[in-house]
Amino acid sequence: MVATHVLSSGDLEATFSPANGMVCASLRHQGAELLGERKGLEVFVEAGSTMGIPLLHPWANRLGGFAYRFAGVDVALARDSPEIRLEEHGLPIHGLRSAQHEWDVVEAGEQRLVVGRDLAGLAEFPFDHRVQIEAELSGARLALTTTVTPLGDRPVPVAFGFHPYFVVPGVPRAQWEVVLPVAEHLVLDENLIPTGEREPAGELDGPLGDRTFDDGYTVDPAGVTFALIGGGRRGEVAFEQGDPFAQVFAPAVEDVVCFEPMTAPANALRHAPGSVAPGESYSARFSVSVASAA
Repeated sequence: MVATHVLSSGDLEATFSPANGMVCASLRHQGAELLGERKGLEVFVEAGSTMGIPLLHPWANRLGGFAYRFAGVDVALARDSPEIRLEEHGLPIHGLRSAQHEWDVVEAGEQRLVVGRDLAGLAEFPFDHRVQIEAELSGARLALTTTVTPLGDRPVPVAFGFHPYFVVPGVPRAQWEVVLPVAEHLVLDENLIPTGEREPAGELDGPLGDRTFDDGYTVDPAGVTFALIGGGRRGEVAFEQGDPFAQVFAPAVEDVVCFEPMTAPANALRHAPGSVAPGESYSARFSVSVASAA
């Protein structure tokens, strides 16, 4: 049995597994599940199959190869490393397995939960740092703030993100309405890696219908709010701080949609990511809220 901690406020209840990357395994509004539970929490813990609202760290989504260079350090990723997960093109994806386990609780209450862990001595990411997540539930809003702080004298690349899986309970996927406040679309190659080119995203709001997405976008760094509407509910995902990129994922084979807050685009580690200097911290915050749809 995987240990969990429940936050509750009014009609909203959030269940986390603090020790396992602070994954949010369930988010219920008036008893209805709003997250894609997929293969479940136990499989997430044992095999890393994403579900709920997982942190992707120290990088989000795909890397375009098995080596990168940052701050004068050359890093090689072994294809058979137990730290690495591979996607359908055989590329490393969704960070390191170490980032999902052995987190410690800093503070725990009925509406606030803070956990963290030190990531140090990793060959695949030799930039020692502490990562901490604060979850706060107030009314119908769940806010998640993630902070990265270097532990040594090296700067730390900042390329993490989250992969929330949302559903509209009791409503067919084709009837889900989406609001996608994106700016530019990141042009991708055949392996879904950004080429560096950008193009206007166009108008994407409306019924999800039979549309599919696995696309990266820029968003206003001052903050934007995505929405998923259906069944009398409006769920909103607000990028509040530190996430100037988004990945939108809506596959044909599964009734979920993901609005992914990202500090950097996919493959950023291989192309001059942002960073946080020793003695400083980098924080990103997004929130999920639920209300009755007009």
